[in-house]
Amino acid sequence: MKGPVDKKAGWFIDYADIDAAVRPLRDALDHRYLNEIEGLENPTSEHISKYIWDRLVGSLPGLERITVMETCESRCEYEGD
Repeated sequence: MKGPVDKKAGWFIDYADIDAAVRPLRDALDHRYLNEIEGLENPTSEHISKYIWDRLVGSLPGLERITVMETCESRCEYEGD
């Protein structure tokens, strides 16, 4: 996320707003065989990060990057088209 910090609130976006946007997507992906989800037939980290971006970019103003971690040292970052 990226944007100006509201001086009165002290934050750019409330974590509850992020959670509300992410929860339906997390519920759709968590503990699922990703190959069976339309759009993730080839669920590489690159495809997963773009899949998540495409579904969140409209509901999270200020979304700057999606990071998918495979391990502590291996990740994919997607910053939109």
